[in-house]
Amino acid sequence: MSIEVKAQEMVAKFSNITDWEQKYEKLIELGKAWPGIPEELKTEDLKVKGCQSQVWIKAELKDGKAYFIGDSDAIIVRGLVALVLSVYSGQTPSDIMKYDASFLKDIGLDSGLSPSRTNGLYSMIKQIKYYATAFAYLLSKQ
Repeated sequence: MSIEVKAQEMVAKFSNITDWEQKYEKLIELGKAWPGIPEELKTEDLKVKGCQSQVWIKAELKDGKAYFIGDSDAIIVRGLVALVLSVYSGQTPSDIMKYDASFLKDIGLDSGLSPSRTNGLYSMIKQIKYYATAFAYLLSKQ
């Protein structure tokens, strides 16, 4: 499934929710359903810089596609991790680098989150794109 389709599916999950309390409940629901990562992977080198909460993202390149797992120590942020990684995981590095994450605005996350959560959310996107750039470089050398 393409990154655009995955993003639109995520937008659809939030489309009927206009109240911020309900959006937070939906993020908490996503976070609770998210498998997270094993404790041994919650290391400093996998920690996303720029997040107020602790967030870890691990990336793997397999068959030309980037796969991500991640977690957070805060339940709402864990929902944001689930939301973002659900869209980007399983995509080619090239598609990840080109995609502008406008689905976050379509959901309304650009205006309803606290400034620190918004910064953390975009730090996650930046980290994902960093991994994609590194993977694209590795693929170009094969």
